[in-house]
Amino acid sequence: MPSPGGHSVGVSNEDFRAAMSRLAAGVVLVTAREPSLDADDPRAPVGEDVGMTATAFLSVSLDPPLVLVSLREGSRMDDLLAEQPLWGVSVLSESQRHIAGRFAMKGRISDRLLFEDIPYVRGEASGAPLIGGALATLECRTEQTVTAGDHTLVIGRVLSAALPSVDGGPLAYFKGKYRQLG
Repeated sequence: MPSPGGHSVGVSNEDFRAAMSRLAAGVVLVTAREPSLDADDPRAPVGEDVGMTATAFLSVSLDPPLVLVSLREGSRMDDLLAEQPLWGVSVLSESQRHIAGRFAMKGRISDRLLFEDIPYVRGEASGAPLIGGALATLECRTEQTVTAGDHTLVIGRVLSAALPSVDGGPLAYFKGKYRQLG
């Protein structure tokens, strides 16, 4: 029986959030480039780069290579990936906590300013920014989306994968904080 908040009886937002915070997760930066305002006019300004920190990211399939990212419904990235099928993922290293925090802030400054002093290369397949020093980078094309509660699950086919940095360990998220393994 649902409670007034839409949850099953006995499961509050706080209980659910506390339980799920005990699941350690890797931290990635999902990025995409907004399409040009007028694709038919080569002089039209291109859209800006958009980035979002995510911990709900996982491998789905090896053949074909598929990954999944969970996006808050109605977020800027959710809206962008509904119209732009190409996107990138940078698996952040333990030394990139500042990048994760920057792109996770609520009420943050414009994405253009967020990327300003972060080294990145533009993905050849996606055009998305891929963060320098990341443990791995992937370029993806959306294959399928699934609405799941207040999130959209985006399944992407991996178009390219690279290992730009072999140094350092992964950045993890556990009990509401960024952590290092070890």
